[in-house]
Formats: sequence, structure tokens, C-alpha cells
Amino acid sequence: MEHRRISRRIQVGAVAVGGGAPIAVQSMTNTPTADVAATVRQIRRLEEAGCEIVRVAVPDREAADAIQRIKREISLPLVADIHFDARLAVRAARAGADGLRINPGNIGAPSRVREVVACARDRGIPIRIGVNAGSLEKSIVRQYQGVTAEGMVESALRHIDRIRGWDFHDLKVSLKASDVPRTVAAYRLIARKTDLPLHLGVTETGTRVGGLVKSALGIGMLLAEGIGDTLRVSLTCDPVEEVRAGWEILRALEIRRRGPEIIACPTCGRTRIDLFALVERVEREIAGIAAPLKVAVMGCVVNGPGEAREADVGIAGGDGAGILFRKGKVVRRLREEELAEALVAEVRRLAAEPPREPGRGTGGEAGL
Repeated sequence: MEHRRISRRIQVGAVAVGGGAPIAVQSMTNTPTADVAATVRQIRRLEEAGCEIVRVAVPDREAADAIQRIKREISLPLVADIHFDARLAVRAARAGADGLRINPGNIGAPSRVREVVACARDRGIPIRIGVNAGSLEKSIVRQYQGVTAEGMVESALRHIDRIRGWDFHDLKVSLKASDVPRTVAAYRLIARKTDLPLHLGVTETGTRVGGLVKSALGIGMLLAEGIGDTLRVSLTCDPVEEVRAGWEILRALEIRRRGPEIIACPTCGRTRIDLFALVERVEREIAGIAAPLKVAVMGCVVNGPGEAREADVGIAGGDGAGILFRKGKVVRRLREEELAEALVAEVRRLAAEPPREPGRGTGGEAGL
């Protein structure tokens, strides 16, 4: 990761954003927000997975009013996502939202936006200016002869200048397209033009595989260049998967760590155990652990023993059997049918131990 871009700091509930604060992982619920019970259940699942800021859609007054009841049941900062009707942003803020996301391409006249800004100032909450390629203002599309990264930045800067002209500065910005090149170009450009914190994401990326690839490339390239203060991996699936993917991106770049990292071989003709089933079971059963451990699940004798020794806990598979390692030492030899249960138990034992002093062992505190 290059030297991180210096940005202003804002506060979203209890979470600091920008100004050197840890890059926060966000997600968005896909339940009807007015269904308070379903939304609260999903938010709690997201928090368990490591979500640090959660956003909910506010398409109508019922959704805006539900925020007050949702807030009583959760501990995460709650951001209200508003399109088309600035009055809903005001209503959501008064209901207790910790932040507002508005889209300058469709939120309404400047006078309406000023009402939102005044309410946010009174409530002491920030606003995210969220520019999407799919809803860019028609005047900007004409000016730039299409939807371009430059046009997206122009849209964001216009609204930043207007809102700052009303003496409001608790702002965050996002510029999302459904393709990686435009998204990356837009963020690189705006990073040079403002010191506001940036929320990263590639929007409407699609299903799990395609969406993960686009998001990992787009978000990953920007983070590697020191750009970004929060992120959301947008996927057409359970939003818990978005959170897990966000942490994996941060872990891969050695920016932050949370939860076990599984090292597993792709398998080949030398594999003599059912590694696919073993990895799937282990991943499923340790998913709720927050400790940043390295767990190796290896299928043969080529790289298996070395990777298993280097991990906090690891399995090196043989012919219908395997060796369990902990912190580089052999624990015992096991039959294939015993491997998953033994490995999961060892991971849980290690996760329950007090953290080691800095500089000792391979693990670290979650979130560092």
C-alpha cells in the first residue's frame, strides 16, 4: 500500500472515517426497511460478520419512520440512503439516522438539498454525496458527451462546492460505475481535487464471482494507491458475503485483518483426501470467529507440510489421512474423517486464548 491519502475526518455514529482512521467495511441491507424485525435481524448478522457501518434504503415515509425503531435494536451506525425525495432525508435524519446518503443526480432542487443540509447540521450528522454513473445529471452527460469519469467528478464537485457554500463540511464522497476503469479513473481524479473522505465501491457488479472480481480489482487498486476511507463490496447475494469480501480485500493488501484466513491448495492429481468438502466445512464452522488467525488446509505432501507449519493451525493431507499442526509443531496424525472436527476445535481453542504481545506469533488483533 502506498502512502495513504490524507483526508478530513468525519464521524458516522461511533465510527471515525478519514483522517487516518481505519478503513471501515460497510454494507447495505436488502430487506424492506419498514419491516423492522427483518431489518434488525439482518443488521445483527452483518455486525457478526464484521460490518462497521450499515446503510438502509429509504424509499418512502414508512421506511424513514422505521429508522427510529431500528436504531433502538442495533449498535452499528445507521446511514439512510435517499433518492428522488429530499424530504425523506430530513425525515430519516429526525428519526435518528447517523448519516445520510444522497444522490446529486436525482435528489431535487438546490433549495431542497439546502433543507437536508440544515437538518444534518442540526442533528450533527454527516452526508455522503453518492454519484452513480447510472444516474448522472443529464446536463453533465451532454456536456461530456456520455457518462465519463470526468463527468462524475464534475457532478460531485458541483455539489461539494454548493454544500460547502452553506458552511457544511461533514461530507464523504463516492463515485461508482459498474465497470472498473471508469470507477478507478473517477476516484483517482477526485482524490487530487478534494480532501474529503472517499467511500469506495464498484456498483452493480453482479453475482458472486463476477462481482467479487470487479470489486477486488477496483477497490483493491485504489486502496493499494492509498485512496479510500470506507468501502462496500456490492454483490447480488446475501449482504453478509459483501462484508466478508471487504475484509478479504483489506487482508490481502495487509491493511486490516479480521477473522481466520484460510490457505488451501487448488488440488491436483496428488490429492488423496476430499479437500473440497473439508475446506467448505472448516470455512463454514469458523466463519463467526473474529481472531485473525491463519488456517492452512492442504491436500498433499508437496507444499502441505510447509504451509501447515507456517500457519497458526494447519492440516497437511496424505493418503486418506493428515497431520494436524499448531504454531509449527505437529499435534497428532488423524484419519481423513477426523480432520475437519480436529482442525475446527484447534482453531477455536487458539482463538479463545488471550492475544500475544506484539511481535510474537503470526496472529494479530482483529481490525489492525
